[in-house]
Amino acid sequence: MAPSEISLEAVPSVSDIPAEDWDACANPAPGSAGLEELDTLAPIDPADGSCVRSNQGYNPFVSHAFLSAVETSGSACARTGWGPRHLLAKLDGGIAGIVPCYLKSHSQGEYVFDRGWADAYERAGGRYYPKLQASVPFTPATGPRLLIRHGVDADVIGGTLATGLVALCEATKASSVHVTFARQAEQKFLAEHEFLERTDQQFHWHNQGYASFDDFLATLNSRHRKAIKRERREALSAGITIHALTGSDITEDAWDAFFEFYMETGSRKWGRPYLTRKFFSLIGESMSRDVLLVMAKRDGRWIAGAINFIGSDTLFGRNWGAIEHHPFLHFEVCYYQAIDFAIKRGLKTVEAGAQGEHKIARGYLPQTTYSAHYIADPGLRRAIADYLKRERAYVAEAGRELTEAGPFRKTDEDPA
Repeated sequence: MAPSEISLEAVPSVSDIPAEDWDACANPAPGSAGLEELDTLAPIDPADGSCVRSNQGYNPFVSHAFLSAVETSGSACARTGWGPRHLLAKLDGGIAGIVPCYLKSHSQGEYVFDRGWADAYERAGGRYYPKLQASVPFTPATGPRLLIRHGVDADVIGGTLATGLVALCEATKASSVHVTFARQAEQKFLAEHEFLERTDQQFHWHNQGYASFDDFLATLNSRHRKAIKRERREALSAGITIHALTGSDITEDAWDAFFEFYMETGSRKWGRPYLTRKFFSLIGESMSRDVLLVMAKRDGRWIAGAINFIGSDTLFGRNWGAIEHHPFLHFEVCYYQAIDFAIKRGLKTVEAGAQGEHKIARGYLPQTTYSAHYIADPGLRRAIADYLKRERAYVAEAGRELTEAGPFRKTDEDPA
């Protein structure tokens, strides 16, 4: 039998890749050659033989439908500073692995901040942009970044993709490659291919087999339990009703209203919101069953809303917006409704997006996130490596302290 031939190619649009090929890599069939044994949230022993890919179920953000909507809508394109350069690994001519990748002229919309690195490098006479970003645009949610088809040797294809990213960095004259919100296994794997390891922190809610929201409340200490009950009452005290929309219940009128909220709130927070109106229509057409739109109504009109995406075991909270502001409505729409939905659906986790220590009081605890960074310039690489070592220690200690300060009842506390 002739030896297999592996080749690399970069393409300028997700639409250049058949959806069936992309999705076979992005969300491969379960039971892949022992890879399902790897839990990316647990410590990884480099000697245990774990490979780069783990089966963590369906992730909507790496699907062809989602990335196609981001690109086709004009949200992520060369004009907005997100020029697609998706890296393909082909095995005997067929697509065996993919990295969703963008050539970027800025550091916006990423949520893993490297502007300090850029400023320092440019003050020293270097050119930081363009850079390569291996991520899902505008989406601070953990998921696979080395997308590998079921049935191939994941370590071989993963290694090809890793070396391909370095080669693509050189070919595009980029300063660096940033693989952000990766799984821990991928970070460790990339560290073996000249990438630096970085950690950060989000706040996630974990379902402990609760039968109802009240079951969850019962695990909290008295002060936090009473506070959440009060917040939920007061959020609706102005005659507000909450509506959880999925699938065909999400009409274009609902998208119109949500986009208004998104633009109003996003303009105040970021100056220029990233996503276009067309993006929401496209995901409504192609993946509405993966969307939970939580909308608030008062006096017959929509006044606020939050968009979530539904994975096989995780609810991913994304964007929130409002045109009326009521006490605690943000917490109800974004956090408590998400928990309630996750309990009803039997989902294990709610990821509520980036930042926000205020989430701890609502039952969301610190969770480490992972990224990997290839820095071409040796001097900049050494400086960043030293910085990341100290940053990782800080993130770990902060996580321990914040978890200890969480709202859950201690075992010897009176549940009353």
